Amino acid sequence: MTSADPILPDPILPLVIEAADLLGEKRLTLSTVESCTGGMVGAALTALPGISDVYLGGYITYSNMAKQMAVGGKPRTLAQHGAVSSQVAIEMGRGGRRKLLTTHTIAITGIAGPDGGSDDKPVGTVWICVLSHCEEVDCRRFIFPGNRAAVRTQAVISALSMLIQNLTEVYRQLDHQHEQVWERSEP
Repeated sequence: MTSADPILPDPILPLVIEAADLLGEKRLTLSTVESCTGGMVGAALTALPGISDVYLGGYITYSNMAKQMAVGGKPRTLAQHGAVSSQVAIEMGRGGRRKLLTTHTIAITGIAGPDGGSDDKPVGTVWICVLSHCEEVDCRRFIFPGNRAAVRTQAVISALSMLIQNLTEVYRQLDHQHEQVWERSEP
């Protein structure tokens, strides 16, 4: 898979190609569960011809109700931690991976702005998780600067970069990384 829709911004295109190639080489599959990015990761992936060999689909779970109904987000977790939290992102990812039977899932939840931020969770706060079939969870909190479009674009770039890191086990420093949660547990 080497040619993609030219509409993809330059920093995203090479990440999509690299992720698709790695998934294909390793015979792995991917699903996405997106909130604040509204399907942008899925759209970036599907700009690449032949991606259906490795990308099986995704969910856009913008509201709390969608998080619960589509991917099994727990009302208690949402009430206790809020939609923009590692706990909710992990539940989103586990639900998406379980429902679409993929080896890997990207889950994203955040506050893209311009409104909705608080002292604890300012505009630009985004939790991104990559979950694997080994029950490894890499969940990171970012605080991205800029307007709504910039926050969402940076979230897509970071999510694809995290997936590539997971697939290659090569750590790359990602800007605005403030907090990271690693988890390995049974489903």
